[in-house]
Amino acid sequence: QVQLVESGGGLVQAGGSLRLSCAASGRTFSSYAMGWFRQAPGKEREFVARINWSGGSTYYADSVKGRFTISRDNAKKMVYLQMNSLKPEDTAVYYCAADLIPSNVLRVGAHEYDYWGQGTQVTVSS
Repeated sequence: QVQLVESGGGLVQAGGSLRLSCAASGRTFSSYAMGWFRQAPGKEREFVARINWSGGSTYYADSVKGRFTISRDNAKKMVYLQMNSLKPEDTAVYYCAADLIPSNVLRVGAHEYDYWGQGTQVTVSS
């Protein structure tokens, strides 16, 4: 079992920055990959970023590449999403998720993640 709790969302103007945090508990945090997803009203949940168990490998959706950075601190059981140069189209509920299946294949589908947080709202005003 893994429990995930996100924080750090809020209202920000376009061009601003936010840092989301996700606190994990339960199963050994350093043993699994983590991802961030987002869901805007009326849209499907979409992949944002992924980080492997060690933090040595990251992957981003094209829409956020160069603006967002995912990182993790295994000692603190935390994963972060630094979001810079925010745009109104980044407005969504952001979720962190845990992928417990070891894999050398890049996994970006929401159905491939085993545990989810409750989400945190990010609103970017124009």
